[in-house]
Amino acid sequence: MADLPLFSKSVGRRKTAIVNLTLVPGLGHINVNGYSVKNLFSGHLTRLQKTQRPFSILIRLMFDVNIKIQGGGLQRKAEAFQLAFARSLVRMRPDIKYLFREQSFLTCDSRKKERRKYGLKKARKAQQFSKRSL
Repeated sequence: MADLPLFSKSVGRRKTAIVNLTLVPGLGHINVNGYSVKNLFSGHLTRLQKTQRPFSILIRLMFDVNIKIQGGGLQRKAEAFQLAFARSLVRMRPDIKYLFREQSFLTCDSRKKERRKYGLKKARKAQQFSKRSL
C-alpha cells in the first residue's frame, strides 16, 4: 500500500464521447474542461448520478479529478466518465477492483453507430425491391 501512485491517468470511451481523466490527491473537486461537473450536468439528474456512482463506493475521497471531454452527447459523456473514473481508481487502489467489477463499472460498451453504405439510404435501409415488373 505504501508504493501507490501519486496520480493516475485513464481514458473512457462510449460511442463518440472520449474522456481523458487525471486523478491527483486533493480535496474531491471534479473539473470538466475547466468547469465544475455540476455545471455540465445541471438539470440532468440521472446523468449526474451516473458520474457520482463510483464515488458512492468510496465514501472518503481525497482526490481531485481533472477531465477533458470531447464529442458525444450528455448521456454518453456521463458513461465514458464513469468508465474512466473507475479505471483510474482501480489503478490507484488495486485492492478495490472487485467492488467496481461487481457493479460493472469496468465494463466497456464498445458499440458505435454503423456507417452508411454506398447505394443504401441508411446503414441497412434499402429501397423496396419488387420482382413483379410492369
